[in-house]
Amino acid sequence: MRLVIQAAKNPAPTIGSAITFSHLAHIHQLCATSVQFTQIAEHAYYLSNQNIPIEAVQQFCAQQNIDCAYVEDKQLLKNYGLCVMDMDSTLISIECIDEIADMVGIKPQIAAITERAMLGELDFAQSLRERVALLKGLQESDLMRVLNERLKLNPGAVEWVATCKANNITTLLVSGGFTFFAERVKEMLNLDYAVSNTLEIIDGKLTGKVLGNIVDAQTKADELIKLRDKLGLVSAQTIAIGDGANDLKMMSAAGIGIAYHAKPIVQAQATYALNHVGLDGVINLLTT
Repeated sequence: MRLVIQAAKNPAPTIGSAITFSHLAHIHQLCATSVQFTQIAEHAYYLSNQNIPIEAVQQFCAQQNIDCAYVEDKQLLKNYGLCVMDMDSTLISIECIDEIADMVGIKPQIAAITERAMLGELDFAQSLRERVALLKGLQESDLMRVLNERLKLNPGAVEWVATCKANNITTLLVSGGFTFFAERVKEMLNLDYAVSNTLEIIDGKLTGKVLGNIVDAQTKADELIKLRDKLGLVSAQTIAIGDGANDLKMMSAAGIGIAYHAKPIVQAQATYALNHVGLDGVINLLTT
């Protein structure tokens, strides 16, 4: 396996600089190897021929705000054919329903339910219906304001999806969020597919209901498996990226599950966790 370390491109002043020579030297010493680091990006390096994860390396990287992963040698971009991704707080920087709620002054109530669902304390489908019910009467124009004024792609999203395209990796956005936003994100990133929930809108106003079945954790996993089989792939050829508890089933169904700036429960169960770098960090994990 290889040890991949990477740091944010523009770390905050309180965090300090990106990966330095002293960082590399200390990690190299902890690994007790004659193999030298290979640079794969401006702030990313890998060390080959590692036998087992070294806890001291992982602890040091965590202290230095460096993302660290021990990656199996066979896990390379060329060996994957499908990447399934969550939307809110993964591909984009916001939780759309929280921002919608902010438009009508009930963000704290909505956010509290969202947080409990993301932590796995509430059934997702039930929590979504409860949150959407609180949005009854909101204007469709307010959704457009959220889309135009607040929806931003997360760092590295464009680069990661472009890399998928270059490597013939099919992309699927599958979200417990809303089609109103998911279709826009699909267009922005030129994704292949998008599956999400549809808000009922009548006469330009939200009714407080969701149309059809709720896209929940099981649906996310099912959509991954359905598209995987359609493409003639096996689990080992699939990647899933998410940040919340409702992403765990699809991450478990994938060959590798990547926790992106995720909740602790998700990091604990993911194959790899990215806490400091952008989504382009996935490229570095799977590149030599």
